[in-house]
Amino acid sequence: MSRSHFDLHRIGAGLPVAAARDELERAIDHGAVIVTAPPGTGKTTFVPPLVANHVDGRVLLTQPRRIAVRAAAHRIAQLDGGSVGGAVGFTIRGERRLGPNTRLEVLTPGVLLRRLMTDPELRGVGAVVLDEVHERSVDGDLLLGMLAEVRELREDLTVIAMSATLDAELLAGVLGADASPAEIVRVPAALHPLHIDYQAFDGARLSERGVTREYLTFISEVAAVAQAKEQCDALLFLPSVRDVDAAVRHLRERVASGVEVLPLHGRISGRDQDRIVRGRAGGGTSRLVVSTALAESSLTVPGVRLVVDSGLSREVRRDRARDMTGLVTVSASRASAEQRAGRAAREGPGRAIRVYSEADAARMPAASAPEITAADLVDAALLFAAWGTPGGRGLALPTPPPQAAIEQAEQVLHALGLVDDNGGVTVAGREIAALPVGVRDARALQAGARDLGAPRLAAEVVAAVSGDSRDPGADLGRLLRALRSGTAPGAERWRREVQRLTRILDTPGEATNSRDELTARNSAAPGIVTAFGRPERLARRTGARSRTYQLAGGTRAALPESSGLVAEEWLAISEVQRAEGRAADGTGAVIRLAAPISEHDARRIGAPLITHHRLARVDGGRVRVRLEERLGAIVVTARPTAPTAADAGPAFTQHLAEVGLEALRWSDAAVSLRARLDLLHRTLGDPWPATDDEALLSRAPEWLWPDLESLGAAGSLRDLDVLAALRRLLPWPEAGRFDELAPERLEVPSGAAIRVDYPAAGTPDSRPVIAVKLQEVFGLAQTPRLVDGRVPVLFHLLSPARKPLAITDDLASFWNGPYREVRKEMRGRYPKHPWPEDPWTATATARTKRRG
Repeated sequence: MSRSHFDLHRIGAGLPVAAARDELERAIDHGAVIVTAPPGTGKTTFVPPLVANHVDGRVLLTQPRRIAVRAAAHRIAQLDGGSVGGAVGFTIRGERRLGPNTRLEVLTPGVLLRRLMTDPELRGVGAVVLDEVHERSVDGDLLLGMLAEVRELREDLTVIAMSATLDAELLAGVLGADASPAEIVRVPAALHPLHIDYQAFDGARLSERGVTREYLTFISEVAAVAQAKEQCDALLFLPSVRDVDAAVRHLRERVASGVEVLPLHGRISGRDQDRIVRGRAGGGTSRLVVSTALAESSLTVPGVRLVVDSGLSREVRRDRARDMTGLVTVSASRASAEQRAGRAAREGPGRAIRVYSEADAARMPAASAPEITAADLVDAALLFAAWGTPGGRGLALPTPPPQAAIEQAEQVLHALGLVDDNGGVTVAGREIAALPVGVRDARALQAGARDLGAPRLAAEVVAAVSGDSRDPGADLGRLLRALRSGTAPGAERWRREVQRLTRILDTPGEATNSRDELTARNSAAPGIVTAFGRPERLARRTGARSRTYQLAGGTRAALPESSGLVAEEWLAISEVQRAEGRAADGTGAVIRLAAPISEHDARRIGAPLITHHRLARVDGGRVRVRLEERLGAIVVTARPTAPTAADAGPAFTQHLAEVGLEALRWSDAAVSLRARLDLLHRTLGDPWPATDDEALLSRAPEWLWPDLESLGAAGSLRDLDVLAALRRLLPWPEAGRFDELAPERLEVPSGAAIRVDYPAAGTPDSRPVIAVKLQEVFGLAQTPRLVDGRVPVLFHLLSPARKPLAITDDLASFWNGPYREVRKEMRGRYPKHPWPEDPWTATATARTKRRG
């Protein structure tokens, strides 16, 4: 039976991209295609049906957001004269509308990634169209790399990447083979005239908490005034859902009664989303749609002729030191600003008002950084492992994951038992990788359901922590009670998510328990389920009256001051955010959602993180030892124990690192040896060792360890022979010339061997000095030089009372000049000592004239 075809003439009517039909069909035959087309050309509407008519099998079209999936499916079905569930269907998290005759399925990248985990060949699929790939989401980048590998196995599979703005050559290389990159089809712009104005705000747009209230009021007024003047549908871009909702409340009190103010973001219902993207009915009221970046490129709001843009966006930022990832409000990119403005001129002449200065526009980055460079990569790391490319190694990606981030993600997966020691996926990891839930939530859901014997209870907790609702006091238990009663915002969304998660578990009903058992299970569930998903965020209070907690992962965070959890000894933390000031209690982070957990459950669930340590340190001059049990960075138990001989070396080494080299007793000979070695290192370099504090401390095990070991637990660092220890650093065989290169003493004309004072280690601008009575160097013309003649000695010429008379490294010049003034002044003061007119021929002596 022949398959049905889409009516391309009907779908493409009036769409600029339809003019490129012949070129697109030729490119489809190549198997890998990059399509660049500006907003408004109709690529999302026209290209997928064109591909479906050209290939055998179902065509999959990805859209970056669920709202865009629904909008694209409805639009294509409507233009084709059908309905969703017929030739066109869609699949998103929690909703699937497909039929036996579906030829084109619209879905999110996350759904397609999970499908690849269970069906790597994509059997029955003839083509995959990846739309809006310029957004460079982690899921989108992973799909590009994985589908490039699928094409190597299936030459009949067509892969098309589409976007308004992208690096076409880069992606052509990713999707195509080395000798045959993907075909590139460029559809020219077809925008109507667009007028752009700037209206700067005289104040701060952003604070630590995000968009300022003053700027939000200002931009809302700008939008209201402009919409009233233009008398058309308008689109206002703001960065966050909170900003959108606040602006909607303000505008509904401000605009005329004939204008409908509507929010557009991922939290509104599917019905409301569909209503906005389908446009207003003929003769309806004007609309002012307040949207997040959702309407920037992945879907079209019909009828818009006016765009008001904040120039701000929400982007992923990761604090790897604290293991925190979150969205922050930052300046949008110039590419985003162009996309937003272009929304006003898709259907006719339009106007865009940028509510920031032209100087702000000039400072915008050209494009946003790929999400993979800043995101938490735990989910991606599991997909890499399940795909057979641990860490993404060997997979063609537009941007490789940062090495430190992927290693940290793999450590988390290993602690969760989802990858093995080599980074390969375990049986449990493969099972979780296929679930339509994030890694941590999936682990919490499965392990929590088994542990509690209560699948629905585990689903309730996971739905709460993964949703948008929060409790002011960060109390997950209180939030759950509010969601169950329907008094918390988003309760209906939470109930739908609970149903979805319960279906995923696909387990029989919960066992019957006594009332007391049910009460105890409900009370413990939030902490237990949360801990299974994030064992590294198990936390213990740092003090009896403190609201600061030490997390197993190493960082610290504080509960909100009003939290009812402040008396809890142990917490399982779901969400923590960076913060400063009083709220963070000096930790740099605030706990946003957590539940109490017993120490028994914390130790049981966090067992893979438990380690035992024997800590030896010097206290009061004696070695003391403590045995510690730790859960990650949390000290669970600690008790003293008697030191042994083996404890002495590590304890003294640590003490030396803390106190410094002053803890040792330095003899004059040891100080001299150190200084001589330092001069040779500065002058000759290797193999002569550096002897500054940092260098000696870093090499302490090399030159001090034998002595530290022999000290014993009752010994003292002051007992060490530093001179003998330091000699271990002398390089051989070069040490045979040590006294020649840096002699301890130099003989002067009087016959005396004068000690050379070498500059202290770590003082590179100082010189070796000989302090000697002037009479002892009569006749010495050539200044001695050390280190094979590279370093001249600096002479401090002294009076008979050993007071400085002159400092010089040029004795010849001194005898011929300054000596005359010295002689004139000194011979009356020290008449018993020789002050000859001719120092060149005088006998050098340390004696007086009479003794001589």
